[in-house]
Amino acid sequence: MRALDEDGGQLSFCDLLVMKSPSARTLSPSAAKLRLLKTLRCTLRYEKKAWATGARMVAGVDEVGRGSLFGCVVAAAVILDPAYRVRGLRDSKLLLPERREVLAERIREHAVAWAVAAVDAARIDQINIYHASRAAMREAVMRLSPAADHLLVDALRLDCEQPQVPIIHGDALSASIAAASILAKVERDRMMCEWDAVFPAYGLASHKGYSTPKHLAALREFGPTPLHRQSFAPVWQNPVPQEVFGFMQDEEVSVEESAAG
Repeated sequence: MRALDEDGGQLSFCDLLVMKSPSARTLSPSAAKLRLLKTLRCTLRYEKKAWATGARMVAGVDEVGRGSLFGCVVAAAVILDPAYRVRGLRDSKLLLPERREVLAERIREHAVAWAVAAVDAARIDQINIYHASRAAMREAVMRLSPAADHLLVDALRLDCEQPQVPIIHGDALSASIAAASILAKVERDRMMCEWDAVFPAYGLASHKGYSTPKHLAALREFGPTPLHRQSFAPVWQNPVPQEVFGFMQDEEVSVEESAAG
């Protein structure tokens, strides 16, 4: 049964949290959401419903990096083995990095199938982050072997032929979606650490491309890199010209020298 306010409108999760805990009114939206997620239980309830309909390859699907200013959005799809329980699965945002790494290894070892896919910053700028997220998630599903016959998707509906259930806060409620969020988060964090060596001034290893004060300060000082999402306001509003890759500069010099010769 859905909770309604006094005017008959549906209450959001955050509304319910405030009613349950008045002190939540003093929290920022992100802090209030984090507190809410901690109250949700990650179970196999949705998977069991799908199995009851005859589905056998039930995949959880999720993405990470949607709100980042830098780099790709990464998605994962995971089909958990009903006979093996990976203990400790929950929304990747609620786990310490070391714990995510441990769980990611267990998921990869014991899952029936798993796959990861990414859509880069240039494509995000072309089709927007919503469609890029859906594209990455669909690609992860298509890479599964064996293929999924039922999808549990975090909040979105995908262009896939399989029956699917979009679940709000799915990574905090569904074990399969939580597993996908962990694999996607571990993979994207690995990418950000690699790019940190290329662009050390931006601190990518620490904030993973999100709009932290340190990242915004670096953007103001150095301008965006070619891997920043140019369609995101903190990037395109930046007054400093875009940084270019060293090899791009070398190619430009070579072309100019050839023309002069």
